[in-house]
Amino acid sequence: MKHKSNHLTLQEKNIKTEFTGKRVTKYSGLSRLTPFILGKLKLDKSFDSLFPTLQLNATKFSTTQIILTIIFSSLVGLNRVSKIANLTNDILVQTLLNLKSSMSDQTILNRIKSLGKKGSNLLNELILDKSSSWIEKSNLSSITLDVDSSVIKVCGKQEGAAFGFNSSAKKVRTYHPLIAFIGELKIVYNTWFRTGSAYTANGICEFVSQISEKLPKKLTRVFFRADSGFFSGELFDLLEELDYDYLVKVKLYSNIKKKLIDHMEWKKLITKNGIEICEFNYRGGTWKKDRILKGVRILKGYKKVCFFEEVEYEPVYDYFCYCSNLMLDGYQIHMNYAQRSTSETWIEQVKSQLNGGKTIVGDFDSNDIFWQLSVLAYNISVISRIKWNRFKKEEHNTFRDWFINVPGILVSSGRKLYLKIYKYYNNRERWKEFDDLLLNW
Repeated sequence: MKHKSNHLTLQEKNIKTEFTGKRVTKYSGLSRLTPFILGKLKLDKSFDSLFPTLQLNATKFSTTQIILTIIFSSLVGLNRVSKIANLTNDILVQTLLNLKSSMSDQTILNRIKSLGKKGSNLLNELILDKSSSWIEKSNLSSITLDVDSSVIKVCGKQEGAAFGFNSSAKKVRTYHPLIAFIGELKIVYNTWFRTGSAYTANGICEFVSQISEKLPKKLTRVFFRADSGFFSGELFDLLEELDYDYLVKVKLYSNIKKKLIDHMEWKKLITKNGIEICEFNYRGGTWKKDRILKGVRILKGYKKVCFFEEVEYEPVYDYFCYCSNLMLDGYQIHMNYAQRSTSETWIEQVKSQLNGGKTIVGDFDSNDIFWQLSVLAYNISVISRIKWNRFKKEEHNTFRDWFINVPGILVSSGRKLYLKIYKYYNNRERWKEFDDLLLNW
């Protein structure tokens, strides 16, 4: 049995862009992103190596072509297997991926399902390797690792979907992926697709260990930051062993909250009216040692109370608590933790703008692969714009609207291909500027 070559004829390198008075439809920006994806990032060669396609009489498409089609679908805003298949009817997509015909949804589904657990593991390793190389090229010496989890609701009884612990999804089946972002680059460094019944911190030590093995050795500092779902003595032991700085919000169990409210001496901050801080030693039930927890309370108002017919006003506070090895006071820790809210925005981009978790089929490993390919599409979008302040701050939806999903027509003339875009396109100059920057990325 021979392996079919997955090499894609890079016809897009010969596609020139012109602006014309004719208006048509589809996805002109893919013609400029494809040389970046294949030429600069070399993803086609990576997929060729990981997923070689067996040469059979009935084999019309390589696995690389199918995977790239799924990534294209995320970039242009499509989800569901049927819509992914419809994308291959587009003449530009067929040209860019060297497709001799359109794909069927069953072809896509069967091929992805055939990759199985091994395929999802290989894809996970690829995302880690690519992310590591981008950190290397960025010349960062210090990174922030923002870790979070997210709930993906499903309709039906898909494999691995289960009722979970999240208060917003207790009555529906879900998946519960774990995600780690590199804050300085906004990319997803690692992700695990998990069943909905997985608690937030399930597998976190193994997850962080996998990350530490792949991070560039030249990094001098790694700062780990996470919410209260990751409040774990075992995790803190690992982070200290790895010599990472860390900041994790404390889950306010009744004993901790009671201590904050009833037994602490609070220090008022002279420069911050209504804000007080404290710190105290704490050891969880299975912890190997004590750690210092740092508390913050913020005055939010007063409530009226009556004592023997006398009216008094008592202050009402919001309480916060953190476990960290940073040499900062409670308020400084509180402000640092507030910066992780951006990671929640990035998660929503993966899910809402790149359709992560929206292409759901019956098979767990297939759903894992679809999720990871959406994550990879998100990273491609971010990395393609990361070098230029004007473009890197845009959300993917904005970038897609003015650069990717742009009407155009593909024509052949003199053995050359031309992509013609509407002559009076209102983002014409911006489009050309980014096209030139992308060419020299």
